[in-house]
Amino acid sequence: MNRNGFDNQQYLSLQSEKIQERIDSFGDKLYLEFGGKLFDDYHASRVLPGFEPDSKIKMLLQLKDIAEILVVISANDIVKNKYRSDLGITYDADVIRLIDIFKSKGLYVGSVVMTMYQPQPAVDGFIKRLENLGVSVYKHYAIEGYPSDVSKIVSSEGYGKNEYIPTQRRLVVVTAPGPGSGKMATCLSQLYHENLRGVKAGYAKFETFPVWNLPLSHPVNLAYEAATADLNDVNMIDPYHLEAYGALAVNYNRDVEIFPVVSAMLEKILGYSPYKSPTDMGVNMAGFCIIDDDACKHASQEEIIRRYYAALCDARKGRISKDVVAKIELLMRKSGISTEDRKAIEPALAKSAATGTPAVAIELNDGRIVTGKTGDLLGAAAACLLNALKMLGGISDDLQLISPTIIEPLQKLKVNHMGAINPRLHTDEVLMALSICAVTDPQAKLAIEQLEKLRNCEVHSTVILSHVDERTFKVLGMHLTCEPQRHVVCCEA
Repeated sequence: MNRNGFDNQQYLSLQSEKIQERIDSFGDKLYLEFGGKLFDDYHASRVLPGFEPDSKIKMLLQLKDIAEILVVISANDIVKNKYRSDLGITYDADVIRLIDIFKSKGLYVGSVVMTMYQPQPAVDGFIKRLENLGVSVYKHYAIEGYPSDVSKIVSSEGYGKNEYIPTQRRLVVVTAPGPGSGKMATCLSQLYHENLRGVKAGYAKFETFPVWNLPLSHPVNLAYEAATADLNDVNMIDPYHLEAYGALAVNYNRDVEIFPVVSAMLEKILGYSPYKSPTDMGVNMAGFCIIDDDACKHASQEEIIRRYYAALCDARKGRISKDVVAKIELLMRKSGISTEDRKAIEPALAKSAATGTPAVAIELNDGRIVTGKTGDLLGAAAACLLNALKMLGGISDDLQLISPTIIEPLQKLKVNHMGAINPRLHTDEVLMALSICAVTDPQAKLAIEQLEKLRNCEVHSTVILSHVDERTFKVLGMHLTCEPQRHVVCCEA
């Protein structure tokens, strides 16, 4: 059912060429602000089927001889203990994770920049930790009047007070654990210092979304709005691009709003502004690599519905306001879609109504639907996962892949010794038990061999699943949505 809509190899080639051209246009060095995720970009892979989650890293590896990584983190985010909800770790922990991953892939990590710095125990402690790991750390400070007072910002009293960051390569990739870390300010501060040293340096942005050369209302761009609904990002026609070139281009509100300031800063630093619009600043070639527009539209509409359910659940947990839910509802209407378009929902709800217990449904890649209910031995997610493996392997639905004589001791272990309240097995526990059975049971082995076929399958649960089950589906590459309902026993570890 799934088909590619995006040519990943063409993307890697075009993107690398575009970045190289931008470096050459400035002369000595390019500071490239990377928006979004440098790797594990699963949003892009969902809305642009064929886009590989590690595409950006692969692209950088083609330029690794001239590239270095500069990681930015805001001191305010450390003090607030800000965390990445998708990974469940704090921003400071993610900085170390990012450095380790970049190095493991052969990329040179130059240093870390601490923006909005002021002496605070948590911040100074993190700096010391990085230095103990052999990582150089540089401090940038808050500037009074930022970003409107350009004269002060671009002076010895503004960027001039920031520590200069020595860099070794022609391409400096500036990235961060999340938005609002100070990537753009870091790039412009470096341009100021490089200019004082006679280095011909430039600045550009690399953000995949919104895709500037797709229509404003294209589902790919609407899916980006849905993904950032909690940040109040709004896609819009770039008015500066329209005025300069008489051509439509899509950007988002924050870049459009800040562009006059950035342009003025560049003019003051370089003596001229190389860009006529915020779209000009970008080096995004994704729109040129779409090979099946209908496939990308369909995938993006699916993503908008998934984002809607994620927002419903986050609102239920008190993490976001209901305004975010309302915004995504509007995007759904704008796209001409509804929850009825998600095929796994109705079977899951019907199974739950028939059994009186939480239920899960999986839409396989060939369009078949399989369901699972909550039982004495297994949770609904685990039961549905086993049923899907049976269906994919052509295994009789009546066959018990895991004997109760194996499940019951595991339940006793969970409750009597591991402190669990819920005795039913979660998805990860079922898969481990199944893999053990596969050593001696050919049918269990056949079931395990079907796991790869679950990638990109759609899953819907009638209750909010436990973090364990949610993570298992994510690791398997399955796309999960949940009704915003809690089931205490189901959700206990």
